[in-house]
Amino acid sequence: MVNHRVKHAAREIRNQLVEQFKCLEQQSESRIQLLQDLQEFFRRKSEIELEYSRSLDKLAERFSSKIRSSREHQQFKKDQHLLSSVNCWYLVLNQTRRESRDHATLSDIYTNNVILRFAQISEDIIRLFKKSKDIGIQMHEELVKVTNELYTVMKTYHMYHTESISAESKLKDAEKQEEKQFSKSGDLNVNLLRHEDRQPRRSFVRKIEKIKEKRQAKYSENKLKCTKARNDYLLNLAATNAVVAKYYIHDVSDMIDCCDLGYHASLARTLRTYLSAEYNLETSRHEGLDIIENAVDNLDNRSDKHKIMDMHNQVFCPPMRFDYLPHMGDEVCQVSAQQPVQTELLMRYHQLQSRLTTLKIENEE
Repeated sequence: MVNHRVKHAAREIRNQLVEQFKCLEQQSESRIQLLQDLQEFFRRKSEIELEYSRSLDKLAERFSSKIRSSREHQQFKKDQHLLSSVNCWYLVLNQTRRESRDHATLSDIYTNNVILRFAQISEDIIRLFKKSKDIGIQMHEELVKVTNELYTVMKTYHMYHTESISAESKLKDAEKQEEKQFSKSGDLNVNLLRHEDRQPRRSFVRKIEKIKEKRQAKYSENKLKCTKARNDYLLNLAATNAVVAKYYIHDVSDMIDCCDLGYHASLARTLRTYLSAEYNLETSRHEGLDIIENAVDNLDNRSDKHKIMDMHNQVFCPPMRFDYLPHMGDEVCQVSAQQPVQTELLMRYHQLQSRLTTLKIENEE
């Protein structure tokens, strides 16, 4: 029964060791699958970023070429009189080109950095698992060896103990026979025995004594062997328990750490590269939008009006004043002309003044 329990315990340990490798292998496979999914995701995202970059560049180039071919652009470029509204338009196009470059850079980072790092982490996982498995196999072999040795020593101890019990039982039988023979000898009167009966009785007694001596020697020998075997068993038992405890408390944890070596740190560095690229994209985008926002805040119709008038000063320059040209030497007498129309002019003046005040109020409202 005891042997059966030890066999069962050793078998359970061996089954656990096999399941441990399966568990570590499944963990490694799940991590590799995760990394493959991340690679595929960033590969597709890189393609999308590159397509988006090219689309933005085409869009900006389409309208930029249209602007470059316009006469107004040539004039603005020549005189450096850029209207605030046109400046906003130019900045929008510049921001589009900027975003195109940023997304192309993002695509390049994903392709040549992030994806390659995920592939390297996968290779590291495979290599570390193989190394950890080799180390684990050695530890498992040591465990199996010590459990087998324990089982062998235990069987030896049980065998010697059984022999010792058997020898002790035989020795007790011999002692009982001796006591029985002595008791019979005491009950009989030796003087009554015939001379011819004394010799066989003495031979029988010596025979019993020899048997007892042999059995005593056999018992002592088996008892010594049993004691040594029990000591070996106890020492082996303590050593086996120490080895098993060390494996399950320390070695298993170290083996898992060996499989995990650098995995989380490498994954964190790779994902931080992704975060850094995305944050840089957002920073660049916000910088460009801030420039556009500043240009929008500086939209000024008065400034644009003056710039247009300055650019086309010949068109918007006021003509020369009209001079009075008398008809056929007609001369105007200001004094005689003032008296008849003075009242009418004053009336028209007041009407115009009143109308101007009304218009000003309406315009303010």
